Amino acid sequence: TDQTRWGIEQVQVKNKAVKYQKDLVIQATKIVEKMDEDSLCDLALIIEAEYERKYGKKKADGVIL
Repeated sequence: TDQTRWGIEQVQVKNKAVKYQKDLVIQATKIVEKMDEDSLCDLALIIEAEYERKYGKKKADGVIL
């Protein structure tokens, strides 16, 4: 393929960002599997608060954690 075409670099950057996010999820999942119930509940509350902080209450209402 022609790597000099317009947009190739942007696509590669986006793909790297998506892969990085997926890798973070995989790493977090491995850690979560080792946690006990109390720690999981604490983590769920932290995740919910962070989600609301980043995306707002309106969007958080439609998400079930």
